[in-house]
Amino acid sequence: MSELLSRDELIAKALYIDGKWLDTDKHFDVTNPANGEVVASVASANAESVNAAIDAAHRAFKSWRQCTSEQRSKKLREWFDAIMQHQQALAEIMTLEQGKPVDEAAGEIAYGASFVEWFAEEAKRTRGDILPMIDSHQENRVIKQPIGVVGCITPWNFPNAMITRKVAPALAAGCTVVVKPPSQTPLSALALAVLAEKVGIPAGVINILPTDDAKTFSETLCADQRVRKLSFTGSTKVGQGLMKLCSENIIKVSLELGGNAPFIVFDDADIDLAVEQLMASKFRNAGQTCISANRVLVQDSVHDAFVHKLKTQIESLKVGDGMDSDNDLGPLINQDAVDKAHTLVSDAMNKGAHCELKGGQDDYLGPLFYRPVMITGVTADMDISQTEIFAPVVAVQRFGDEDEGVQLANDTPFGLAAYFCASTPSRIHRVSHQLEAGLIGINAGAISHYMNPFGGVKLSGIGREGSHYGIDEYMEVKTLVQGGL
Repeated sequence: MSELLSRDELIAKALYIDGKWLDTDKHFDVTNPANGEVVASVASANAESVNAAIDAAHRAFKSWRQCTSEQRSKKLREWFDAIMQHQQALAEIMTLEQGKPVDEAAGEIAYGASFVEWFAEEAKRTRGDILPMIDSHQENRVIKQPIGVVGCITPWNFPNAMITRKVAPALAAGCTVVVKPPSQTPLSALALAVLAEKVGIPAGVINILPTDDAKTFSETLCADQRVRKLSFTGSTKVGQGLMKLCSENIIKVSLELGGNAPFIVFDDADIDLAVEQLMASKFRNAGQTCISANRVLVQDSVHDAFVHKLKTQIESLKVGDGMDSDNDLGPLINQDAVDKAHTLVSDAMNKGAHCELKGGQDDYLGPLFYRPVMITGVTADMDISQTEIFAPVVAVQRFGDEDEGVQLANDTPFGLAAYFCASTPSRIHRVSHQLEAGLIGINAGAISHYMNPFGGVKLSGIGREGSHYGIDEYMEVKTLVQGGL
């Protein structure tokens, strides 16, 4: 882009359908969780809006799929460049609506943009096959084609990256999209649409529909036979409901759902490294990530040393308004999140857990600020062991031997991410194969990357995002059998 847009110019408040910015007769407020102030009043999509977006995406699909891979790649690359040119402004918008520290938000912008850059290249690498002959007069070929119109429903905790991680591979494959961003954080998605429009991504290829009526959006989207794919990131309960809606028209689904990630510290671990990596996993976005370490399982012989060092590191964290770059943690997203954290900690304490670090709600900073908490003596019967916390609460549980540690880690219906720290090669090999999760961090707390396939097992979802596998989620495999040769 030749001319940069200001932060205010990137804040859009209307629906983006078929290359047009459209208002509706209903609006909802987007508030700053740090202070409760209204950031913007945004148009809310209704069933008519959803149908219009599907119409636009269906029309645009006919021409977008005919673009060469080079043409689609070029547009995605231009979108990537525009995103990175506006990194700081996009980060500030994210902090205003979501609360995370602005430097962390800037990191998310770069992370989100990395998927656009990656899939700009993957657009040129979708390959078919020529199969071995079974008849000398016949040839068997396999080609990949874009699946069609894609519905995307994204969460509030990563309001930029969860958009790009879905939209970029869809566009690279030749699909068009209808996106519902979360009602808490629609401005980041709309800002991406502003930049997509500026770089000339054709009308109807990307459609962004903010709404505070998720039920109407989902039901309308999934009832339309022209929608051939749904990609959703959010809770398992909502994902199960969407899967049922998609079953009527056999819509292909990708679901990235809830987690209950264990973080195991074995007796042969480098304790300093384990503390460092747990901090990286646990406190990103104030603990509000689907792959955040939820259950910290520590072997008996290193438990006390680990807890002591971890407590020291947690105490150094600064909590406050995300627009102040000195702060490490911003507010939680809403009062329900604060209440949930308080309830989980209270239940654990009532059942015998010990408070090592008393934090909790900080009314001086504001009702949604929650200082880090660490409890020990956690057991499997406590709600905090069975529930995705989504807050800066560290729950530590002891275990005896390796088998018990792995058994505790797998004792959950979820399987998105798991982490462990160890140094013995044979143990690393055994445990990495035994843990039931889609992503395993071995002496590493930051494991999400555009090159890595991201997704879970069990109740944590279906499908993979990112990596060279990600584009296949948006393509159909077609077999061509040609005779008479």
